[in-house]
Formats: sequence, structure tokens, C-alpha cells
Amino acid sequence: MIKKLLLLILFLTSISFQAQNLVWKTSMDDAINASNEQRKPMLIFFTASTAPNNLQNEVFKTPDFAVWSRDNVILVKLDLSDNAASDYDKEQNIKLKNAFGVQELPEVCYARATIRKNKTTFQALGKIGYKPGGFKAWISESDAILHPMEE
Repeated sequence: MIKKLLLLILFLTSISFQAQNLVWKTSMDDAINASNEQRKPMLIFFTASTAPNNLQNEVFKTPDFAVWSRDNVILVKLDLSDNAASDYDKEQNIKLKNAFGVQELPEVCYARATIRKNKTTFQALGKIGYKPGGFKAWISESDAILHPMEE
């Protein structure tokens, strides 16, 4: 009985640890390089300290999201209220927010990017904000953006 209890505790601890072990890139240059190397689109999370935390609490902090994101995307977090960011990063993040048409925070944009002759070109795949229904509803819509059905 004690063995089973210890195994259960170990299992739950590893799931919790995995969910908290997400690696969010905060540099767009690093994210683009990783995206191109791993051939995965970027999940660009636009947020600010004043934005609601529903998306983070109900989706990003789940073990299922950790597994899904590892297999499907490069995580990028652009905090528009980050005072520690350089002026260059702050300006770039605002330009990206505007280029992707982000109106409300938090919002996620899926994109790929290419760099040719020092010019970055983004291919927007779609965007999604908070959706009630937790992880399953949010990921279902995200999968539809990332893997549209062939018509």
C-alpha cells in the first residue's frame, strides 16, 4: 500500500513539475531561430501585468499543455509591460502586436518566420484569445489553426 502511495505521489509530482517546466522564449530572434531549426511554428503569447490570468491558469499551467506545446510549437512570451526589457525589445514587441492585429490581452498568435538578407518576414497562421472550457477547448481551436483540414 505504501509503495502504491509513493508511486502515486512521484507520478503527480513529475506531472506538476513538467507543467511548470515550460520554456518561454522572450527574444524574438531566439524564437525564430528555434522555430526554423525545429520546423515548428511559434506560439506568440502577448500579455501584460494587467491582463487577466485565465489563459495561463486554465491552459498554460496544465500538464497536457506542457506535452502539447513540446510536440507542436515554440513558446514565445512577449510581456508588453516588462520594464526589464530593452528599449529595442519593447519597440519590437509593440510593432509585432500591431502587425498581428492584437487588440485585447492576453492573446496568442501562431506564426512562422523567415529571415532573408537580414529582413524578417512573418507568416501569420491565426490567433486565439482566452476560450472558456479549459485546455481541451483551447487546444482544439489551436489545432484547427495549426493543422487545418484539407478541403
